[in-house]
This record gives sequence, C-alpha cells and structure tokens, in this order.
Amino acid sequence: MAEQIDCAVIGAGVVGLAIARELAMAGREVIILEAADAIGTHTSSRNSEVIHAGLYYPKGSLKARFCVTGKTLLYDYCSVHGVPHSKIGKIVVAVTPDEVTTLQSYVDKAQANGVTDLRWLSREALRELEPSVECETGFLSPSTGIIDSHALMLAYQGDAESHGASLVFKTRVTSGKISGEGIVLEVSGEEPMSIACRSVVNSAGLFAQDVARSLHGVPASSIPPQYFAKAHYFSLSGKPPFRRLVYPVASHAHLGVHVTIDLAGQIRFGPDVSWIDGIDYTFDVSREALFYEAIRKYYPALKQGQLQPGYTGIRPKVSGPGEPAADFIIHGPKHHGIAGLVNLYGIESPGLTASLAIAQHVKQLLQG
Repeated sequence: MAEQIDCAVIGAGVVGLAIARELAMAGREVIILEAADAIGTHTSSRNSEVIHAGLYYPKGSLKARFCVTGKTLLYDYCSVHGVPHSKIGKIVVAVTPDEVTTLQSYVDKAQANGVTDLRWLSREALRELEPSVECETGFLSPSTGIIDSHALMLAYQGDAESHGASLVFKTRVTSGKISGEGIVLEVSGEEPMSIACRSVVNSAGLFAQDVARSLHGVPASSIPPQYFAKAHYFSLSGKPPFRRLVYPVASHAHLGVHVTIDLAGQIRFGPDVSWIDGIDYTFDVSREALFYEAIRKYYPALKQGQLQPGYTGIRPKVSGPGEPAADFIIHGPKHHGIAGLVNLYGIESPGLTASLAIAQHVKQLLQG
C-alpha cells in the first residue's frame, strides 16, 4: 500500500525549494525528495551567485519573462527575509570595435524585455568606474546584483517547512507510474517506499531527464535531450581591482570569462565552459592559460600567478555543442497528458534569479 501525499517536489535545489515554498504557502501538503544529503549540492551552489537583470534572452522567452519578474521578486524577498545580497551592478564591455554591434544587440534585447535602466558609457566614463578595465565602450546595468545562494535556499526551506512542508534527504526517485491513486513514486533510501502523489514536480536539475524517463507514462517525445556543460572558476589573489561585475561580449552561446565578486569581496573569473558526458567536478588546472588569455583582453594588468583554482559547476543543458542557447522547458499536463505532473528541464542561469517567478508558474500549471 502506497503512502498518500498531496504533492512531491523532486529536488532540493534553489528552484525546487522555491516551488515547495510556493505550494506549501498555498496550502498544499508538500514533501521534498532529495537524493543528496544536503540542499543545493549541484548547480544551485556551484555558480556565479549573480542576480541577473535580463539582458541576453529573446523577447517572450521563459528566461526573459521569469528573469525580469523574478529579479524584482528576489530583491524584495531578500530585503524582507534578511538574505545577504548587494545590488552592485555590472558593466558589459566591447573590447574591440567589431564587438560594439553585439553590445547594441544586448541593449535592444534588454529594452524588449522591459529592462530600461541600462546606461551607455564612453571609454573615459568606463575608466572612471573601473580603472582596470580596457575596452572600446560598454554599458552599465545597475540592477544586476550578487547574492548568498546558500542563505537564499535556507530561507526558502524555512518558509516551506514553516508552512508544513517536509524535506527528506538521501531519497532518490527510482521509478514511477500513473495509476488510479495518482502518480506513484518508488523511492530508495534508508526506508524504501511507494508514495502515491496527487501532484509531482520534477525539479531534479541535472537529473531531470533521468527522473522523467523513469516515470512510466511520460511520452519519450516530450523529454528533451540531456547535455552537461562544465564551468571552471578561478579566484584572484591580491587587492581586488574591480568594484562591480565585468562581462565581456559573449562568445557563441556562453557569456565568456567574466568577473564576479562574492559578498566577501573575493574576485572570481568564470565560467569557462566545456562539454562533458557525465557529472564530474574535477578541477582541470590546465585551463589556466585559457583564462589568462581571455581575461587580459579586458584586464591587461593581470599578472602571472594571480589566478588560483576555485571550483567547478555543471549546468543542465537541453541544447548541445554548436547549437543556440535554449530556453527553459517547463512541461505541465497540457504538454505530456499526465494530470498533476510538471517537469522542468534545462533550468540553468538565470534560474536562481528566476526562482520565485518559476515557482509561481509551476503553481499555476498545477491549478490547471
């Protein structure tokens, strides 16, 4: 006999926790199933910790809509709940004259997405803001910020639990099926069991396609391809030369090696992205030369030996090498025909920024 539950959220990353919070606060009985032994052990804790403004995404895309809406929701949430964050802003720069056209395209996309606070800066004005940066021109995004991602996840978890949600670790969904009882999940762990759920939200991040494939009845045609992109981050030793984030013009589908700053003032460079076949967080120090070359294009004063190995992260991708960056994929019952099921795929950047907006959307999908 399966244990009965109203709603199961699979995955305790920042988006899964935001969804669990939203559903619990709406009066749903929620259990969060997490395969690891802690919250946010993958993409949610291995990223740039940036609150994005909404500059790069096509108009009308889920990324554009949820980033712009989510940014406002997130700043308000952090202020109310005391989550450490800072709206430090970022500059996006064209290092060479032929990059100015791409820079203009970012401004055009941002305006189409409702981001109206960007400010073009001359080379001289940029040097006043960031004397260490060498470039042709650029613009300032004052609504870009940084955040303590772990503190945010703890706040979401606390809200969810205070509204009755429960979180269980070391509990992996191994299979599932659609039955008269709803969606019956088979879970492994210290106490393997069957759970009959009225609703299931698959927010398993890197493993979302694996979970979806294990649910008998989910059409294979509705499950997108699964790719993994590994990002390396190096830390900078010495006195911090930057006061805000610095992003060069992107190369291909990625945003290049940019400057991020954590709330302690530590400078990090990343994410130098490479494609991998599986989950592997090993740090490849041989990529150091590539970092020096990329960074010196806009920060020529970088001295040899100043970069120190930092950490790696892996992004769940639904588009592969050489393909344009894909949008978030969020499938409700209308997409796959299964009542009470929502599958989320490819929730990478700006997923943290968009987390509260994504949660609201998922709640709406479950309401029909």
